[in-house]
Amino acid sequence: MPQQQTSLTESIGRLYPHAKPILPRLMWGLLSALGASIVALAIPQVLRVLVNESLRVNGASGPVWAAVAVVVGLGVLEAVFIALRRQFVIAPATTVENQMRVSLYRHVQSMTVAFHDRWGSGQLLSRAMTDLNLMRRWLAFGMIMLVVVALTILIGITLMLVTSWMLGLIFLAASIPIVVYGFRFRTHYRVVSRLSQDQAGDLATTVEESVHGIRVLKAFGRGRHALDSFTEQAEELRATEIRKARSLATVSLVVSMIPELALGLALVVGVTSVANEQLSIGALVAFFATAAVVAAPVESLGPLMAMTLTAKTAIDRHFEVMDETSRITDPAHPRPVKHLTGDVEFDNVHFKYPDAPAASMDLLNGVNLRLIAGETMALVGITGSGKSTLLQLVPRLYDVTGGSIKLDGTDLRQFSIKDIRTQVAVAFEDTTLFSSSVRDNILLGAAEQTDEALAEAIDVAQAHFAYDLPDGVETLIGEEGLSLSGGQRQRIALARAIAVKPKVLVLDDPLSALDVRTEELVEERMRDVLAGTTTLVVAHRSSTVASADRVAVLQHGAITAVGPHAQLLATNEHYRYIITSLEEEESSGLGPEEVLS
Repeated sequence: MPQQQTSLTESIGRLYPHAKPILPRLMWGLLSALGASIVALAIPQVLRVLVNESLRVNGASGPVWAAVAVVVGLGVLEAVFIALRRQFVIAPATTVENQMRVSLYRHVQSMTVAFHDRWGSGQLLSRAMTDLNLMRRWLAFGMIMLVVVALTILIGITLMLVTSWMLGLIFLAASIPIVVYGFRFRTHYRVVSRLSQDQAGDLATTVEESVHGIRVLKAFGRGRHALDSFTEQAEELRATEIRKARSLATVSLVVSMIPELALGLALVVGVTSVANEQLSIGALVAFFATAAVVAAPVESLGPLMAMTLTAKTAIDRHFEVMDETSRITDPAHPRPVKHLTGDVEFDNVHFKYPDAPAASMDLLNGVNLRLIAGETMALVGITGSGKSTLLQLVPRLYDVTGGSIKLDGTDLRQFSIKDIRTQVAVAFEDTTLFSSSVRDNILLGAAEQTDEALAEAIDVAQAHFAYDLPDGVETLIGEEGLSLSGGQRQRIALARAIAVKPKVLVLDDPLSALDVRTEELVEERMRDVLAGTTTLVVAHRSSTVASADRVAVLQHGAITAVGPHAQLLATNEHYRYIITSLEEEESSGLGPEEVLS
């Protein structure tokens, strides 16, 4: 995953377009927080007047009570300002967080399959949830308080200098080592914060993979191995978090200890000055009361700096995703898709995966093939020949790297992506279902969200078992449909593709988990309901191949033979080898990967 070094101001500046609509509210929040700090700094000045003017032997009690009332009033006003700050900033900040989260999800949805091949799901999840939460907290609290703390310290030191320039200089001199160490802290903490957030994303990916693959881990007895691997990753994250904590603890020690030492020295100098009548008792009280008010902002500098650097990392990680551009885009002027017949032509198609080495051979190396509208063509080849990859080019999940794929004589790239994917439906061998009802899964891409469309798709795919589930077609099937059998998942996925009523149907061995009789029923009903649909199916069964109108043989990245099943059996040795392997698979019960590899 790319990492681009940016300065703190550059990273924070990227938030401006998102935060711009709420800047007035943020400004009011800043002014409220600043008002609270100024009120807190005013209390020591009241104490100075009280000590110098009112606390005298046999003095009247009226001025004392007046001073108490003023201090109480200032305390209440400070609390009001703090409450106003929260009211002004919390709702707008959560709005920005929500909008950025939706924008990120929309962007991720628009990206190509190649993008998702490179990015771990845990990394995307941590950016969508944790990082945006960190940004929101910084926007609503960290940013405002960092400005307020800086201004509070500046105003406080100014008041201390006015009260006693000598004592103020002592406190001011103490700030020099704090500033120097702050720069060192920033450099180190930025690195370790980035490492921590990346490791957290990797750990989330591991958890997700383990949960999704729990059946495999249990079946192969690899639970302990997975636990050991997870523990190792968790320990690495723990070690990084400890480094973060130590770094923060050190800077907190520095920003807390040095001012305290300075105050100790100031106390000695101040008492001496009072004894020599160079400074009034009221001024000394006011100085230390002001220092007490300033002490809290000084101590909060470390955590606020850490929060700011963590937010910077979160911003960088967020925009690393948002800066990714999709390689599959709509043309400037898309062609309409009306009145298509479904004629598909592969014209000298070349393809290799985007991240493949530049010197590597093309996986598809000059594929030429034409599917006549309405026909069913089976695609066969040995494992690794590129059958599934070829199918994914039709709905533009990937784009060809050479040549073209034409729909009714027009290059697919001249249509909008949305239009192509309403005309081309897919069902993959690796079935993916969503944590929703059977109905929602089947009608996912259908234009007609009706009971009739649902019933027809279920009937064609022989998925009648859906009616016998606890809540029928409204039954929630659970994450990825793992509560269903493999054959049930495949039939729902096939019903989903059929419900679209596509012009072109792309099937990547979607019937491998079905028995032969069920497969025959599905194919018979598909011919009736999708009579005008062009179908390209990757077949791992000899029965599937034999039922196709024509068969195409993919070998060494190109189509080497096309024709009816019987003709190819009689004339093509490689085809006979493939069919023999498929028949051995069916008789032995082995999967196609085991037989053809």
